Amino acid sequence: MRRSSPSEPVRRFGALVLAALLVLSVVAPATAAAVPSEVPKAQSDGEGDGPPDPENDTIGWENGVWHNESIDVNQSDGLTDRELDLFVARSMARVEYIREEEFEATVPVEVISREEYRNRTATDAGNGTAYNRWNDQVWESLFIVGEDTSSAEALSETQGSSVAGFYSPADDQIKIITDSPDSPTVSNATLVHELVHALQDQQYDLTNETYRGQTQDGNLAINGIVEGGANYVEARYSQRCGNEWDCVETPGSEAGGGSPPNLGILLTIFNPYSDGPVYVDELVQEGGWAAYEERMRNPPASTEQVIHVTDEEPEPIEFEDSARNGWETFPGQGENGSDTVGEASIYSMFWYQASEYNADTIDPQTLFATEGQYDVYNYDAAPSNGWANDRVFPYRNGEGENARYGYVWKTAWDTESDATEFRDAYLRMLDAHDARETDEGYYVVPDGPFADAFLVVQNGTQIVVVNGPNVDAVKDIRPSLAPPTETLSETATMAPGTDEDPNGGSDTTADPMPESPTTETTGAGFGFLVAVIAVGVAGLLARRS
Repeated sequence: MRRSSPSEPVRRFGALVLAALLVLSVVAPATAAAVPSEVPKAQSDGEGDGPPDPENDTIGWENGVWHNESIDVNQSDGLTDRELDLFVARSMARVEYIREEEFEATVPVEVISREEYRNRTATDAGNGTAYNRWNDQVWESLFIVGEDTSSAEALSETQGSSVAGFYSPADDQIKIITDSPDSPTVSNATLVHELVHALQDQQYDLTNETYRGQTQDGNLAINGIVEGGANYVEARYSQRCGNEWDCVETPGSEAGGGSPPNLGILLTIFNPYSDGPVYVDELVQEGGWAAYEERMRNPPASTEQVIHVTDEEPEPIEFEDSARNGWETFPGQGENGSDTVGEASIYSMFWYQASEYNADTIDPQTLFATEGQYDVYNYDAAPSNGWANDRVFPYRNGEGENARYGYVWKTAWDTESDATEFRDAYLRMLDAHDARETDEGYYVVPDGPFADAFLVVQNGTQIVVVNGPNVDAVKDIRPSLAPPTETLSETATMAPGTDEDPNGGSDTTADPMPESPTTETTGAGFGFLVAVIAVGVAGLLARRS
């Protein structure tokens, strides 16, 4: 459990920039581009003209600039093309120096306007695809995005007002987003972070399916090493600023405008940036950069592995559709119609519900109980700890405006005690929404963004949650599952490892999670993009309970 405070340099780093994985497919080229070519000679930090240029490209030197040289760059009135070239060159040299790896090519940097970026994300959010309807149920199952908005809109609002820049593996290019594209400014953190991604791409090809999880948890886990590596180098860079290195000052950060971000989404997608650097530091301390490189070639399989720095593999979960009366899954989405949200997302659910709705799930203050210089937030809590696997199966009935939606969420836990902690916290979360229990053992939330009917059944180390617009829908979505009986202390009589009802009907078809999932870009709760969100930690502090 992480309980002590991080060091001051990393605390400042965490307070200034909140980096996050975003949902976006492609950002179109825009406005002015600044591609480093012949970089003017920099000035030395010491006396004289500085070290001579090497005969061959070497680590710590890029485009005529050494990592420890001074450069004539002032961002008070925005960056000129010449200043941006110098800034990029020295930052590349410094990334090489920390990472002990050489760039294969100069990294282009393009500046795009925030208005264009926001318009593009808004267009992506409004496509009305089956994927969005499927993904709505994934985020609704987490009690993070309710029925009063769409998950695509919530994700778009989170990114559209906050993104400072990102690296596009498809274009091999960094894109800086600004409200003033004719006189842009770039923070050291943003530039260094995205340059690390460019280096990763040159080494490992980030467009490879290895770096695309088929599930939400898979994506977050992979980014535990991808984004964790970038944040780790960024933090080590930050520690040198003002001491070993002279760093370019950045004027006051721009406010992105637009709607405030959904803090549940923000906390979910921030997990790789918080626990990833800790994970990477463990690797580097034990085996040097070679250990990190090996993990980059074989990314972690779950956020549980990143949060707890473990190699424990998710256990298989069996599931067979038994819905009736027009209810069906989305077979073309996710992994056979399902998603895995994982431990980080479950923690975010309980934290968000405690913060926003005063649910008695976890103490929101524990988010800030961290230890170690690279740890920003604490994602370790009793109701989410002990996660072994989960699968969310969104369901639909009908089409268009008349369609109704629901889901089956099956979770597996290391021990029965872990499962009980999750179940009890989940029921307390329902209670925060004034859920009433029916005589049959179903729960009904009467109004609000999560107004629906629920069935919550525990069988040993497994919990099954069924959701639908009303009790009859819940019965139709999972007719093989009976409510808990009083004689079994709220635990249903089921055959071990199945959803079997004592009156008949069972789910015994094995459908295990793959050891190394592959995916398409629409295969998880959000797509892949290496990006940075400039949202202050104060935003979370102000909203916590």
